[in-house]
Amino acid sequence: MLAGGAVGPAALRPLLGTVVGALSRGAVERGGPLPRGGPEAVAAQVREAVGAVLPEEGRGAMEALDVLVGAVARGAADPADPLCAAHLHCPPLAVAAAADVAASALNPSMDSWDQAPAASELEVLVCRALARLVFPGSDGADSAAGPDALVTTGGTEANQLGLLLAREQARRVAGGGPARLVCGANAHHSVHRAAWLLGMEAPLVVPAPRGVLDPVALESALGVLARAGAGAGAPVLVVATAGTTDTGAIDPLPRIAEVARRHGARLHVDAAYGGPLLFGAGLRDRVAGLERADSVTFDLHKLGWQPVAAGFLAVPDRTVLRVLDHRADYLNADDDTEAGLPDLLGRSLRTTRRPDVLKVAVTLRALGRAGMARLVERTCAAAVELADRLARDERFELYARPAVSTVVFRPAGGDDAVVARVRRRLLERGQAVLGRAALDGRLWWKVTLLNPAVRGSDLAALVELVAEAEDSACEGADA
Repeated sequence: MLAGGAVGPAALRPLLGTVVGALSRGAVERGGPLPRGGPEAVAAQVREAVGAVLPEEGRGAMEALDVLVGAVARGAADPADPLCAAHLHCPPLAVAAAADVAASALNPSMDSWDQAPAASELEVLVCRALARLVFPGSDGADSAAGPDALVTTGGTEANQLGLLLAREQARRVAGGGPARLVCGANAHHSVHRAAWLLGMEAPLVVPAPRGVLDPVALESALGVLARAGAGAGAPVLVVATAGTTDTGAIDPLPRIAEVARRHGARLHVDAAYGGPLLFGAGLRDRVAGLERADSVTFDLHKLGWQPVAAGFLAVPDRTVLRVLDHRADYLNADDDTEAGLPDLLGRSLRTTRRPDVLKVAVTLRALGRAGMARLVERTCAAAVELADRLARDERFELYARPAVSTVVFRPAGGDDAVVARVRRRLLERGQAVLGRAALDGRLWWKVTLLNPAVRGSDLAALVELVAEAEDSACEGADA
C-alpha cells in the first residue's frame, strides 16, 4: 500500500502506531543515552535481530517495523537523553519529526515545479525569511536583489557552496583569476575539503590562538598575499567561524569583516553552530558581524532541533546565486521557464532532494521567533550552569567559558590517557556520551549541550559519572 494519495493516510496510521511502540520499547530496553557493551555487543544484537536481510518471503510490514525500528532504537545514541552530549547532534522536536513524516509520505522532489508545486513556493518563502534574519538591513522581500538562502544537507555542503560562489564571482569580476582562500586554524575541516573538491589552492591558514581567529594575523596574511600579487583587487575569500566544533568559540566577526573590507576580500562565515543565536535578542550580539558577510552557513539541525538535514547558506544579494543556474530540458526547458514555471535547478547542486523545508516551516510557525529564542537561551544557560559547576570543582580544569553551548574540561592534574580512557569507559557502559577535543597540546572532554530540557540535576549527574569513571580508570592504570 502506498503512503500517498487519498487512501495513503489510512494505510500509514496503523504503521505509525507500530513505529511509535517500537521506539518506546527500544528506549526502555536501552535504558540510557546509548547501548551498553561497545561496538561488538551492539553489532551482535543487530545481527541477531535482523537475521536474513533479504528473506525469500517477506515477514510483513508490522513485523518488519517492529523488529528493525526496535533494534535501531535499542542500539541508538539518543540525543534526547541529557547525558548524550558529545556532538552537534540535536534531539529533534516532535513537531518537526511529525512534519518530516508528511514530507516522506508526499515525497516531493525539489528539482522541478511539476514535482513540488507547493513545497517549492514554501521553500522560497522560508529561505528568504531566514536570510532576512541573517541580513536584517538588506532589501525587502520583494526586491530582486534582496537576501535569500539555499537549503543544504548541512554545514559541509553550505561551506562548499560559499566557496563555489566566491570562486565563480572571482572568475567573472577579476577576469578569470583564481580565488585565494584564507581561513583560521580553527576552521571546520569541510572548508579544506571544499577547496580540494573545487580545485582551489589549499587555504592559507592563519593562527587561531585559543581557538579564535586572530584579526592581526589575518591582516598580516592578507598583506603578504597583496605583496605577492594575490591582493590589490585580486580575489581573496576569508572564512571565519561562529561556533567552532571543538569549543563553540566565535571569531571576532566585526574586526574580521573590517580587515576583509580593507583588503577588498570577500567574507564567508561558517555559523553552522552559532547562527541560531540570531533568534534570541539577548544572544544576537554574540554573532554581531554576520550581517557584514557575503555568505553565511547555518544549520537548524544543530541548535534548531530539526531532524537531519536542515542546513542553509544565506546571502545578502540573491543575484549572486545565478552562477548556479543549470539547464536540463526535461526539468527546466526554456519555453517552460518563459511561460512562468519556476526554475528549481539553480537552488541546489543536487537534483533529486527532499522537501526539508517543510519541517522547518512547521517548527517556525509552531514556536515563532520567541519560542525558538527561548529554546536557544535555555540551552546556552545550561552550558553556563555546567561551566560554573566545573569551575568550582577542584577535581576539574575548565578550558573556557562557553561562547554557545559547548563546555570543555579535563581532570585537574590528569593526563591525556586518562581523558581517553574515561570517555571510552562511559561509552562502553552506556552511561554517557562525551566528545573529545585536542586543544593547546592536550586532550579534553567536550560536552555539547543541545537539549533545552536538560536540568541541573542532569548536569550534576554527568559530572559525578565522569569523576567516578576517572577514579576507576586511574585505579585500573595503577593495577
